Amino acid sequence: MSYLQPNEFVTKLVDAGEAKVYMGTRDTLIRAFMAGATLALAVIFAITIAVTTGSFLLGALLFPVGFCMLYLMGYDLLTGVFTLVPLALLDKRPGVTVGRMLKCWGLVGLGNLGGALFIAGFGYLNFSMGGSEAINAVGQKMMEVGESRTVGYQEAGAAGWIVLFLRGMFCNWMVSMGVVGATISTHVSGKIMAMWMPIIVFFFLGFEHSVVNMFLFPIGLMMGAEFTLYQYIMWNEIPTVLGNLVGGLTLVGLVLYTTHVRTQPKKTFPEQSQSRTAAAQS
Repeated sequence: MSYLQPNEFVTKLVDAGEAKVYMGTRDTLIRAFMAGATLALAVIFAITIAVTTGSFLLGALLFPVGFCMLYLMGYDLLTGVFTLVPLALLDKRPGVTVGRMLKCWGLVGLGNLGGALFIAGFGYLNFSMGGSEAINAVGQKMMEVGESRTVGYQEAGAAGWIVLFLRGMFCNWMVSMGVVGATISTHVSGKIMAMWMPIIVFFFLGFEHSVVNMFLFPIGLMMGAEFTLYQYIMWNEIPTVLGNLVGGLTLVGLVLYTTHVRTQPKKTFPEQSQSRTAAAQS
């Protein structure tokens, strides 16, 4: 599968982070919009499979198709730029500043939200036959998920906020591993295999992904789920975004950059010096 060595693909990650900062505003917004829309459609796909077959595992196994499609098209998710752009900043790439990094994050997040809301509108019309019928089984399941993952966390109080943050953190550990997976092979098949594995883990374990939630909770509100916009923002999106940022940066970006770019000098041992001395004397 033309596997690249870690020091090679981590350098590609830094290059990608730099490229995100320099990308034009129009291109950033369009690519982020399409990423949000593609991922949201994959959520509908996975939940439809789970409801139809009764197997959430099968839905999780097939959900990564959306993630693979959007990264093969060169689209951007907020979770990915949380990991990539800081690497370019750490590497002191010319023109990459904190302000420009924050602007990149903001534009990608805005585009993702637009794409997610676009599919949420479609989903509402699709699940209710244009608003003329009762919400179907797939829509009902999405409403249940939205209620349990807002009201449920709120009822737990501070503990719920902490768990949300941690689920967001571990989510972007896995999702950013998928982003890395897109760089470790030069063949499409290799990229897909490397991206597929961690995305299954995040989805099946129910970790919190900020862009998925930009779709899942607004569509729940459109369909009449029993939670409010305030509950969605305060008891899901904010801690999820913060967790996604910390998880992608610390558990993937900094780890790979530190150990494969800014590596420590190799260790030396006394026996190495003795063998070199003996070789020189002979």
